[in-house]
Amino acid sequence: MKKLYITICVLLLGVTTFAQPRQTYSFNAGWKIHKGDLQDAQQPELDDKEWRSVTLPYAWNEDEAFAKPIHEHSTDVVWYRKTFILPADVPLEKVFLEFEGVRFGAEFYLNGIWIGRHENGVMAAGLDISQHILQKGENVLAVRTDNDWRYREKATNSIFQWNDKNFNANYGGIPKNVWIHFTGGTYQTLPLYSNLGTKGVYVYAQNIDISKKKLDLHVESEVKNETSTVSKGQFVVEVRDASGVVVQTFENPFSLAAGTTEIIRAQSKLDNVNFWNWGYGYLYTLTSKLVVDGETIDAVDTRTGFRKTAFRDGMVYLNDQVLMMKGYAQRTSNEWPAVGLSVAPWISDYSNKLMVESNANLVRWMHVAPWRQDVESCDRVGLMQMLPAGDAERDVEGRRWEQRTELMRDAIIYYRNSPSVLFWESGNESISEEHMAEMIAIRDQYDPHGGRAIGSREMLDSKLAEYGGEMLYINKSARHPMIATEYMRDEGLRKYWDEYTYPFHKEGAGPLYKGNDASDYNRNQDQHAMETVRRWWEYWKVRPGTGKRASSGGVNIIFSDSNTHYRGKENYRRSGEVDAMRIPKDAYYAHQVMWDGWVDPDPKGLHIIGHWNYPTDTKKDIHVVSAGEKVELFVNGQSQGFGDRSYQFLFTFPQIAFAAGELKARSYDENDKVLNEKTIQTAGEPYRVKLNYKHGDNGLYADGNDMVLVDVEVLDKEGRRCPTATHMIDFRLDGPMDWRGGIAQGPNNYILSESLPVEAGVNRVMLRTRFGEAGGVKIQAQSNGLVADSLIWEVSPISDKNGLFVKNAGIGLPLNLDRGEGLQEEPLKQRRITLPIQKVQAGANQEMAVSTYDDNELTDWVNDGSLQNAWIEYTLAKKSTIDEIDLKLNNFRSRSYPLQVFVDDKLVFDGNTETTLGYYTLEIPRTQGRRVKIQLKGSSVVAAENQHAEIGGKKLDDGVTRDDIGAKGRLSIIEIDIHKKINNR
Repeated sequence: MKKLYITICVLLLGVTTFAQPRQTYSFNAGWKIHKGDLQDAQQPELDDKEWRSVTLPYAWNEDEAFAKPIHEHSTDVVWYRKTFILPADVPLEKVFLEFEGVRFGAEFYLNGIWIGRHENGVMAAGLDISQHILQKGENVLAVRTDNDWRYREKATNSIFQWNDKNFNANYGGIPKNVWIHFTGGTYQTLPLYSNLGTKGVYVYAQNIDISKKKLDLHVESEVKNETSTVSKGQFVVEVRDASGVVVQTFENPFSLAAGTTEIIRAQSKLDNVNFWNWGYGYLYTLTSKLVVDGETIDAVDTRTGFRKTAFRDGMVYLNDQVLMMKGYAQRTSNEWPAVGLSVAPWISDYSNKLMVESNANLVRWMHVAPWRQDVESCDRVGLMQMLPAGDAERDVEGRRWEQRTELMRDAIIYYRNSPSVLFWESGNESISEEHMAEMIAIRDQYDPHGGRAIGSREMLDSKLAEYGGEMLYINKSARHPMIATEYMRDEGLRKYWDEYTYPFHKEGAGPLYKGNDASDYNRNQDQHAMETVRRWWEYWKVRPGTGKRASSGGVNIIFSDSNTHYRGKENYRRSGEVDAMRIPKDAYYAHQVMWDGWVDPDPKGLHIIGHWNYPTDTKKDIHVVSAGEKVELFVNGQSQGFGDRSYQFLFTFPQIAFAAGELKARSYDENDKVLNEKTIQTAGEPYRVKLNYKHGDNGLYADGNDMVLVDVEVLDKEGRRCPTATHMIDFRLDGPMDWRGGIAQGPNNYILSESLPVEAGVNRVMLRTRFGEAGGVKIQAQSNGLVADSLIWEVSPISDKNGLFVKNAGIGLPLNLDRGEGLQEEPLKQRRITLPIQKVQAGANQEMAVSTYDDNELTDWVNDGSLQNAWIEYTLAKKSTIDEIDLKLNNFRSRSYPLQVFVDDKLVFDGNTETTLGYYTLEIPRTQGRRVKIQLKGSSVVAAENQHAEIGGKKLDDGVTRDDIGAKGRLSIIEIDIHKKINNR
């Protein structure tokens, strides 16, 4: 594994120089909390000795993460207080606090004086405490938080649309980091528009030349002069590469009158650029300095990367190459059991890098903006982001819309230097063109040069949105890219292998949820993995290169099991490709196979679904996911033949008899050349417990937030994991760390329990350091009848000064460069040519006929209900070779249409369409012709239930809204594409 460690110079506590007066410290330590409202809790003289001591980031109800369903998360008024003394060796002209986020509303008091309010529950906020801070003696900061689900904005009494019990897990209080900044009187501002109204530094590139590896670099910094004299000097920018070497220095003079604020700019060419890319999180550090009389009076480090983007022709371009979007719609809380979102920085990298290692290139955070730690993590691991502001499920008006625009403004300003952010999401549903124009104006004001598209879910017919895409369905476009925003909603526990393995989860078994049948969601691992293949296949069929109109991909909901709305027996969402502790399910590996490429996958991808430990008389279907052309299966060296191929990537071997030993799959290309082999083996009887631990590659620190993950496996004598083991494991912990545990099916989901079972032979637990407590840690694990195991490690001390410290756990995290620069990928292969249509004639409603090829999936043509008029004929621009026809028919999810297709009056297709997520492809014998006629030959029928009802029973969309039930002679076409195939193997 290739990793690059970054050395960042930080001022040691207690050391000061005139050249760099700005100093920033973590403000996370030394807090106390009290649950429930108190009169005068903001007063410095209040006795808080009995309050509970905590270290931030800390949600006061963190114990409830995965122990309670989202709608039962506790709400209350909770006070947070911190007593602190300022260091003597920092600049004190200006002092700012930066809260990365509070939940939901907060009132801030310093030394008993109200200093501000923050209410959106999502984004960061700043506070200027310069006028109220005591430079000598104790200061008391008190924060009154309120995480009421129906919290109302104080000034307007309006609720916030995104404070929603279905998706926005309610981890209350201060669950994100807090920082304190000390600067001189002339300084570069912070990117904190809430309260401070400031925009900080903006870095962007223009004239990017990928092949020559050069660009024009621009740096803009908002600078305030809060002194009584003119500040005049040089604005100097130093550019350091990922190894810390200065590769460019440039400058520009500046002059600021007293009491003014201006944007100061400098620019330069940059050569030999390492471009940020998918799976290649190459970052530069730009230090922007204010230099007066040869001395640096302020300096700011901005971590960023450079990449080139375009959003056109229905496709996404990254560094001049078409990239099909593949990834996950992940809950923004991105939570873990018993800690919620407040994890150590390396944990964020670990989780987000797992997405990249499944060959995802995009994460769409859902409904609300993520916290800074996840955004910066995606920069490092090379994972593109679709980043929302705040929304629930629909467009709104009045104050609630204004709240959304203000939140988008704050998010753009805070995250506009992150190269991984490629999309700003304006809404989780379609918004009006007027509102889209407002959002574009905000983007253009605060991020005009960032190379980021702004759009919203849906927006299929928008003339303004720069991307769109429905929730579950296949959309194609020749204009702005269409990306499915949350497909594949099925659920399944990692514990359930199949119907042949204890606890024998029958496919679909599950209780009613809120009176609705949830069985369609409740899968075992075999079926969950296969469903991921079935779903992705529909996007892959209409991928870039398959015609003028294409799908730009989609994101699977969700990546990790989530403490948000659910449908099964458990009180959390089990749709993840990994479980809540990030242990992969088989679906994770299915994605690895299908997604390993920019558009088309690497043919070597191969994975055997399931395990190979069964009773001796077992016969079952074996399924293999492969990107090759053929797959052969072997049991103990004996060929079982070649698999039946379906959905492009799935190969099925029916009723294979189990025999202990080795199960091997071998994949081949179209010329019978071996591409890859994978094997799984039968494990012996459980023999021992095995522990392994993980912590950040940059060390483990006693900062009260750093963490260790410990994996526990049940192994046989040869060291193979026993895949059907369900043993209860008893843990014992000694040393300065706190037990946060893991999760398993059972009482209270085993949250915080020091005994929990392995599932499918493995489980994982989490431990958290204590602030200021370093030293040795030992963990032991045992299970009745098995050999026990133990581990020891050390927690490193931190340097603490009156509760202020440098957060070393967030420094020096490695950049993920595993995929390489990715600049030499093959050009996009064109698989089909879309034949242009010159005119159309219909049996009825002629004026609507052009809607079938207008590149707008919200319009359609429908006949008058008479079978004799259920036809439409297209005349191509010229006589052409015709191979395939893509049809998006109304009620595409539920109805089958008996169709006949004629080319120049020759019958080339006579059959029934199948239900799809959007487009059905009619494959016809290669035929020369110019006129293509589609005719309904009989009544359409309901072929499949329009499944996937949301909670409450609401059926999801199924095309254009029209009641076609009972319309026996009705044919409705939303879009048609007529293609000629290209043989370019």
